[in-house]
Amino acid sequence: MKILVAEDDPVFRRLLESSLQKLGYDLVVTSDGEQAWEMLMLPDAPALVISDWIMPKLDGTELCRRIRATKKARYVYFILLTARGDKQDIIRGLEACADDYLIKPFNPEELKWRVQIGKRILDLESRILEMAMTDALTGALNRSAFLERMETEIQRAKRFQAPLSLIMADIDHFKKVNDVHGHQAGDLILQALVNEIKRCIRGYDFVGRYGGEEFFIGLPGVGMLAAQSVAERLRNRIEQTSVALPDQTDHARITSSFGITVLALEENDSLEKMIKRADVALYKAKNSGRNRVCAY
Repeated sequence: MKILVAEDDPVFRRLLESSLQKLGYDLVVTSDGEQAWEMLMLPDAPALVISDWIMPKLDGTELCRRIRATKKARYVYFILLTARGDKQDIIRGLEACADDYLIKPFNPEELKWRVQIGKRILDLESRILEMAMTDALTGALNRSAFLERMETEIQRAKRFQAPLSLIMADIDHFKKVNDVHGHQAGDLILQALVNEIKRCIRGYDFVGRYGGEEFFIGLPGVGMLAAQSVAERLRNRIEQTSVALPDQTDHARITSSFGITVLALEENDSLEKMIKRADVALYKAKNSGRNRVCAY
């Protein structure tokens, strides 16, 4: 975990650095509040801050208030470091929305456990966010999380004039699978499909469940020819996949159809338009006999 330290006193700054590095944390160290604020506005900013109260340019309580006023995607856990041990001063610090405080001179062991408390809270937040973004059955992104991620990738692709592909995948005759083998078997097949997709794509590609047996795959930096290659590889792998049925006495085989589109950088393209094109391509794949890849 990465921690931002904001401390203008060189002695306490070195003590914080030494103590936290021994505990294995990555550090971003600043000597005033303004510099700390600039670091916290970066995309990969630390989620835990240890800040002195009295600092040049911007003090710790005002830094904390600024953080709380922003709409950051992740919560920032804020520990206020102060020489003020009076109860009223501590209350003032907490009123500024700090999560915890340490009184100088601090005990390294106390620092260790107060940071551990913050880490536990941030880890819990990460797990809750992951659950909120994930389809519970398959482990793919849920629909809203996928669409949000795709919007971000579209903006990035337009900014850097980079390719971006969208694949829509649909299991062929899935209703028949449910009717013949039951919904529990259908669930196993959906899980197997997502597992195969994840094995075939890169770490920064992403898969989401659009609804029912339909899934989306986002491929940043990938143009049409490469996307067709990915989809064909997926089609072939899924065709060869055998899924053990719940009673373990039989196996089911499935096929999938794929529709592909790419972001049109030279036009006023949008996610809505991309989804419509991918859907048209998928419809064509279904009407052409299924178990095939079609591009728009």
